[in-house]
Amino acid sequence: MDEHSVTLLMKSMLSGGVAGMTAKTAVAPLDRIKILFQAQSSHYKNLGVFSGLRKIVEIEKFTSLYKGNSAQMVRIFPYAATQFTSFEVYKKLWNGDKSHIGKFMSGSAAGVTAVTLTYPLDMIRSRLAFQISGQHVYTGIFNCAGTIFKTEGGVRALYRGFAPTICGMIPYAGLSFYCFETFKYLCMYHLPEYTTSDLKTNSGGLVLLVPYKLLCGGLAGAVAQTFSYPLDVTRRRMQLAHMNESTKRFGMGMLQTLQIIYKENGISKGLYRGMSINYLRAIPMVAVSFSTYELMKQMLNMDTGIDIKTG
Repeated sequence: MDEHSVTLLMKSMLSGGVAGMTAKTAVAPLDRIKILFQAQSSHYKNLGVFSGLRKIVEIEKFTSLYKGNSAQMVRIFPYAATQFTSFEVYKKLWNGDKSHIGKFMSGSAAGVTAVTLTYPLDMIRSRLAFQISGQHVYTGIFNCAGTIFKTEGGVRALYRGFAPTICGMIPYAGLSFYCFETFKYLCMYHLPEYTTSDLKTNSGGLVLLVPYKLLCGGLAGAVAQTFSYPLDVTRRRMQLAHMNESTKRFGMGMLQTLQIIYKENGISKGLYRGMSINYLRAIPMVAVSFSTYELMKQMLNMDTGIDIKTG
């Protein structure tokens, strides 16, 4: 690998990491209430999104809206850096610039690569976010990791819920990247006079305006979440299974957990529980993530334009 390629790789990783941190911080309060809803915390299970957020502030404090976010930041920088950079690499390998299946496969592979490397940090973040003030089981990131490792089965315990995560990541990441790239191209091809700026990249490609970057990212997030959400619920239930005695039955395996959720709560109140809040968080999160990534690439003089003559 030559010096130019290494520089591009490092710039892509920096852009992806900053994009992930920006997006996750923007929706951190919604992330926390989503986890509490998915796992049906006794303190919040009968509340709505906004009433749940108010109650967090009332019974805990404002900063509790961001509980678990420090662990999230430790995880999200390498996660997003790996995901976006992997997508660029896989896209070149699988002709993802022009091939529809190449875009989808590149996104899926990028998501699987990133989540495999950073999954234990997601487990830790979920445990910390699920804690209620005054009822703490863990004192911090390292205490949580050590406790899980020592008392729940070693490295395997840190990867509990990994199977549904991978199963959900394939359609989620694949559709996210595919839809964003497709919607971006459609905007620039059919409505260039409205959606693009006068700015040209060094290759002469058009650049999508920020509002339309956000729109394309938001739509991509909505599509991807709709298909992958039940597996996200399953993952959370498995991650939090050992937080108390009543939820240990969710720690058996992916299929068993899916069956229990469906039998006990059905589809809308079980497999899609918390979906409304997930749309509220996923749409802006994906929008901010893709937009920040592209803006960072522009700032670092990386070509993010599209030649609408060739796609």
